[in-house]
Parts: sequence; structure tokens; C-alpha cells
Amino acid sequence: MKKVGILMGSDSDLPVVRKAIDTLAGFGVPYEVHVYSAHRTPAQAQEFCSTARDRGFGVLICAAGMAAHLAGAAAANTTLPVIGIPMASGGLGGLDALLATVQMPSGIPVATVAVNGAANAAILAVQMLALEDESLADKLKARREADTAKVLEKNSAVEKEFNL
Repeated sequence: MKKVGILMGSDSDLPVVRKAIDTLAGFGVPYEVHVYSAHRTPAQAQEFCSTARDRGFGVLICAAGMAAHLAGAAAANTTLPVIGIPMASGGLGGLDALLATVQMPSGIPVATVAVNGAANAAILAVQMLALEDESLADKLKARREADTAKVLEKNSAVEKEFNL
């Protein structure tokens, strides 16, 4: 199975990024986690991204706030799919990071999830890997069915309380 590379611009992103890590672990998907900044460690970020495919990675997830150049820098240095997690930081609550992550030039796409949407980034990565892994596709289907059951259980409780 291909690995998922998880990069974050700062270790202060870890509390949010941990949701992606936990989600990948729950699916049994191997991963590596690194702190590389597009601005403070550009050579290390470039090296990681440009060699990721050869080292068994299938998808990269990049979390960054404010200017949020990490996902774009990663995408510029690999042909692997890159998923950006805009982080809520600074005075704009993540809007700056969202816009920086989603506004990529033609030819350098970055799939972008919601601000602080680390769990969805991991699920999207799993969906990408599941295109060629039937057991992973089965796990996704089971997760979706379990999520449906949880919502219907909550609906039943609300209906019992409010619908006479």
C-alpha cells in the first residue's frame, strides 16, 4: 500500500493535523509526518516532495496557515496528488490560508479541504489510494455506513423527544 506524506508548516499545526493522522491510522494507511516550511526550510520541503513518489508515497497532505504556500510548493515539486489543509491562524481566522491554498495556477492543482479540515484531508487521501486497493475501498464503505447509522440513531433520539 502507498504511504501518505503529511507535511505541516509549523509544529503548532499538530493538534489539528493529528486528526488526519488518527484517521489514516484508523484505516490502516501508512504515513510519515514532517515539519517543513515553504519559507524557512524550502530545500528540505522540495527534496521531500520531489522524491516522494520514488519512496512509496501516493498522496501528500500539507497543512499551513496564513500565506499557506506549503501545499502549492509541494505540488510544484511532485506529480502526486496534493491535498491542502488551510489552518486557522493569524487575524483572518484561516480565510487567508484558504484562499492561498485554493488559488493555484493552471497545471499545479491542490485539492483543498475546509479550514482545519484534517480528517477530511485524510479521508480524501484514503479515497485516492482506494482507487487501486479494494480492501481500502471496503473500509471506506464500512465507514460511510457506520456514519449513516450514527446520524440515524441521533435522529431517532431527537424525533422521540420533539415529535409527538
